[in-house]
Amino acid sequence: MNKQKFSYIVIGVVLLAIGFNSIGKETFSLERRGQNIIRFHVLANSDSPEDQQLKIKVRDKVIAYVSDVLEGLENVDETREALKNNMDNIQSIARQEVIDNGFDFNVAVNLGEHVFPTKRYGNVIFPAGNYEALRVIIGEGYGQNWWCVMFPPLCFVDVKHGLTDEKTKQYLKEALSEEEYDTIYTNNDNQQFPLQLKSKVFEVIKESRVKLDERLAWLF
Repeated sequence: MNKQKFSYIVIGVVLLAIGFNSIGKETFSLERRGQNIIRFHVLANSDSPEDQQLKIKVRDKVIAYVSDVLEGLENVDETREALKNNMDNIQSIARQEVIDNGFDFNVAVNLGEHVFPTKRYGNVIFPAGNYEALRVIIGEGYGQNWWCVMFPPLCFVDVKHGLTDEKTKQYLKEALSEEEYDTIYTNNDNQQFPLQLKSKVFEVIKESRVKLDERLAWLF
């Protein structure tokens, strides 16, 4: 084996090691991101204007009730337990709102883990992945859903013009680890590393790894 080939191999091994290490850390971070978050989803019966309007009314009733239930709770475990203990009440409140508006849809309420796509909430990005969620399903649940974050309690914080206020940032910092906070939060002044850019960097690393594998195979 000549010196040039040996140099290629050494460089390739070093880059692969760096790539694997970085990708491993990123994967670990992304796998953990939903552990301290509980989302809230309301699924409408259909996309008809009437069903979508009903969804909003049910949302308002449930949030009004749950905000009192969760007041003063400081962590995700307490929040989860409180929600579990109030599932029947939440279902009854949602169902009564449906009836009060002249509909006869069934309402299902569940708390569990679901797969979600990447979503922006004001100035916060929640990457695609598994998240625990309280779901209120009206009728068939085929319509567009409305969502917010129940813990940290962003559902109860006013989010305007795509920006989160200082209280929202504080909620996130208190509830999440520094790593989780950095993963989901993007700042308009770009002082923090945007998630989209991070994802692109690791995409490039993965592509480079494939090319290096091909080059090493050719060298041997």
